[in-house]
Amino acid sequence: MGELPPEIFKAYDIRGIVGVTLTAEFVGLIGRAVASEARAQGYGDIVLGRDGRLSGPALSQALAEGIREGGGNVIDLGLVTTPMAYFAAHQLGGACAVMLTGSHNPPEYNGLKVVIADSALSGEAIQGLRRRIERADFGDATDRGAYRQYDIAPEYLARIVGDVKLARPMKVLLDAGNGVAGAYAPALFRALGCEVEALFCEVDGRFPNHHPDPSIPENLADLASRLCSGDAEIGLAFDGDGDRLGVVTKNGGILYPDRQLMLFAADVLERNPGALILYDVKSSRNLHPWIVEHGGRPMIWKSGHSLMKAKMRETGALLAGELSGHVFFQERWYGFDDGLYAGARLLEILSRQADFDACLHALPDTLNTPELQIKMREGEPQALMVRLLATADFSEAREVITLDGLRVEYADGFGLMRASNTTPVLMLRFEADDSAALRRIQERFRHLLLAAAPAVQLPF
Repeated sequence: MGELPPEIFKAYDIRGIVGVTLTAEFVGLIGRAVASEARAQGYGDIVLGRDGRLSGPALSQALAEGIREGGGNVIDLGLVTTPMAYFAAHQLGGACAVMLTGSHNPPEYNGLKVVIADSALSGEAIQGLRRRIERADFGDATDRGAYRQYDIAPEYLARIVGDVKLARPMKVLLDAGNGVAGAYAPALFRALGCEVEALFCEVDGRFPNHHPDPSIPENLADLASRLCSGDAEIGLAFDGDGDRLGVVTKNGGILYPDRQLMLFAADVLERNPGALILYDVKSSRNLHPWIVEHGGRPMIWKSGHSLMKAKMRETGALLAGELSGHVFFQERWYGFDDGLYAGARLLEILSRQADFDACLHALPDTLNTPELQIKMREGEPQALMVRLLATADFSEAREVITLDGLRVEYADGFGLMRASNTTPVLMLRFEADDSAALRRIQERFRHLLLAAAPAVQLPF
């Protein structure tokens, strides 16, 4: 076995190329480390799930073996969404879960999302697993852990159907992009009373139709085209492991997640005046006044599902969301991100509207860009951000937010750049009241970036 690659231990999960940086042997060692850490915190049972990637069965077997060698008891859920694994950890009382998933990465990738003591591991906790493996510090487990299989789907589906109530039946088009959500989403929305048309809901780890990442507009093109030509009222799209939601309206337009969050916030605040609502640094600046107007307390926070969940636990926030499509409900749910549940909550809200298209179009909007990416080598985006944070002068701006990258607020818009925590890219996003302001802010960032990295190829 080769040396464990440190670069697979990301900010809020573990991820690598199967057979290269992520082998069955490495996954087995990670399983031992997870079991050892869980036992150190007083937990013995660990829920195990996998998404639909072709490497899933073999890596899942290696992971289960590693957990058992580390003294952990495996509860194997088989093929499930990541939120179903989180739900099983709650439902079965174990508080620990490992989900084998490559999320939205290409087919040759896979990875692990880890929950111990109801907390999604991130940052130093993930590096702690790496150090435990490097030290071969697997504790003093003398007994091999047990193994059993468990079907969590009936309880998971029943829990959502028992919570979400639509005011009327709706016609819904679903696009799972051949990710694992396709195994469960049609049944869920039919159980909620919807008439469902399923698009690419056959689980296929090759992702033959389009990549299952609803944050990229091109991946929603098939859904938009079918909506425009068919009789479905709205389209819901899911990512590869089912923890993110994309929404397309009847006319083929995209309802981006920060605008989805406006609907969710207004709904939650009707029942919970004064509640704290979190949103990430990539999200629209319209969220702050919207949340205040509806009686809530807004807070901007770092991007990343583990980081957002940790902040919710710390602050008691009832709702959080990210531009990438992760939505976290603490009210009526468990505080973790779940694309299927978020889709159900959205339909609950829209089913009460006499004209929900008018409701959606009435949401505040601005000129904005999608997430723009500059591809770099591993470590380069972080190094560039260190230089920029140390030297950039934005004295003309209204506010500079540096909690996650560099978000520069002006009276008429904002610009953001940050290093991705999942792939080696520098991510940028811009929003403004009009095209002149958008061009001005982009030009300010262009000048700054080219001065710090002259060879960089800018996407704007």
